[in-house]
Amino acid sequence: MPLLHVINRDGKEIEVRAPNGVSLMEPLRDIEDGVSAICGGMCSCATCHVYVDAEWVGKLKPRMSDETDMLKDLNSFRAATSRLSCQVQLGPELEGLRVALAPEE
Repeated sequence: MPLLHVINRDGKEIEVRAPNGVSLMEPLRDIEDGVSAICGGMCSCATCHVYVDAEWVGKLKPRMSDETDMLKDLNSFRAATSRLSCQVQLGPELEGLRVALAPEE
C-alpha cells in the first residue's frame, strides 16, 4: 500500500495510504474535500486533476492522448505537471508520491 503525500486545496499536506492496483483518483476521491471525479475514472471530465510534484513526473507512465486532450480542452488550471488522477495506477514504485489537488473549476 503506497503512502501518498497529498497537498489539499488549503495547502495542508496529508498522508494517505492506498492499495496497489487502484487509480490515484480513488483515494483522492475519498479524502475530505478531495477530487470530485464526476465521471468515475473514465477520463471524460477532468474533475480529478492534480499537480504531480516535479520530482515524480518522470516516474509516472506518460499521458495517453485522451488525458492530454482532456487537460487541454477542459482545464484552465493546466500546468506542465498536470495529470488526471484517474489515469495514474498505483503500485509499489509510487511509494511516497507527492501530488497537489488542482483548484476546482
